[in-house]
Amino acid sequence: MLSYILKRIALMLPTLLGVLTLTFVVIQFVPGGPIDQIMAEARMGGGGEGNAYKAGRDSDAKQIAELKKLYGFDKPAHVRYVEMLSNFAQFNLGRSFLHNKDVWQLIKEKLPVSMSLGLWAFLISYLISVPLGIAKAVREGSRFDVATTLLVLMGFAIPGFVLGVFLIVLFAGGSFFDVFPLRGLTSDNWADLPWPARVRDYFWHLTLPLTCYVIESFAIVTLLTKNTFIEEMRKQYVLVARAKGLSQQRVLWKHIFRNALIPLVTGFPAAFVLAFFGGSILIETLFSLDGLGLLSYESIVRRDYPVVLGTLYLFTLIGLAIKLVSDMLYVVVDPRVQFGSAAK
Repeated sequence: MLSYILKRIALMLPTLLGVLTLTFVVIQFVPGGPIDQIMAEARMGGGGEGNAYKAGRDSDAKQIAELKKLYGFDKPAHVRYVEMLSNFAQFNLGRSFLHNKDVWQLIKEKLPVSMSLGLWAFLISYLISVPLGIAKAVREGSRFDVATTLLVLMGFAIPGFVLGVFLIVLFAGGSFFDVFPLRGLTSDNWADLPWPARVRDYFWHLTLPLTCYVIESFAIVTLLTKNTFIEEMRKQYVLVARAKGLSQQRVLWKHIFRNALIPLVTGFPAAFVLAFFGGSILIETLFSLDGLGLLSYESIVRRDYPVVLGTLYLFTLIGLAIKLVSDMLYVVVDPRVQFGSAAK
C-alpha cells in the first residue's frame, strides 16, 4: 500500500507540471494581454474619437515599457516560467492584475458563495438521490420506477441556465409572480435581522440558484445508485442468502448495501471538494452571485494571468490529491482490494 501511494505521489508531479506548462505556453500566444487591455480601456475612457486618438498617440513606447515592467512582462518567457514554478512551490499564487489582490485572498473572498451552492447541492443530491435509487432498484420495472426515471431524465435534459431563466420569469418578478429574490445570497438588511430571520432569508435567496445547480445531478446519482444495486442484487451471493431463508430487508441492508455503495462512497471526496471549489459560471452570472465560477470567467476574459494560473495550480493539485484519496477509500470500503499486490 505504501509503495502504491508513493508511486502515485511521484506521478502527480509530472502531471501537475504538464498542466501548468501547457497552460503557460498557450497563454503566450493568446492575443490581447493585460497591457493591451489597459491601453484599450484608457482609449475607451478618453471620451470620443479625438480623445481616444490622443490617448493612443500619448501611450508611447516608454509608457508601455513601464507597464510591462510593472507586470513582469519585460522578462523573457522562460524566466517568468521558472519564477512561476518557484512561487507555486512555496504556495505563492501571485497577485491579480485586475483586482490588485493576492490570488489566495480572492479565492477566500469568492469561496463562500460557491460553497453555499456546492455544499447544499452535494447534500441534497445524495440525501434524496441515494434513497430514491435504492427504492427504484427494489421496485424495478414498476410504475414508480418508470415515473421517477422519466422525471429525473427530464431534469437532466434541461440545462441549468435555461431552467434559471424560466424560474426567474415565473417566480422572480419576471412576468408572473414576484416570490423569490433575484440576486445575491442575502438581503441588504441581513446583518440587522435576528438569526432565525437570517436563516430564512439565506435559504430564500438560495432556492432558485440551488434548484438550477442541483437538477442535473439528481439523474446521475439516482441512476448510478439504482444500476449498482440492481447489479449486486443479481449476484450469486444474494441468491444464496435468499435461499438460506433471509428476509428481503436483511439481504438488502446487510449484504447488498455495503457492496453497492462502493462506487458512491469512493466518489464522496471528489464531490465534496467540488462543492467547495466548483462554480457554475452561468448560474452565478444569472443570479448575480460573485463566486469562483464568475471569477474564473472574468480572469480568462480579462487576461488576468495570475488568477488563471494560480487557481489552475490549486484546483489541479486538489484534484490529484482527491483522486488518490478516492482510491484509498476502495481499501476502506472493500478490504479485498490490494493495491500493493496489483502494482507488483
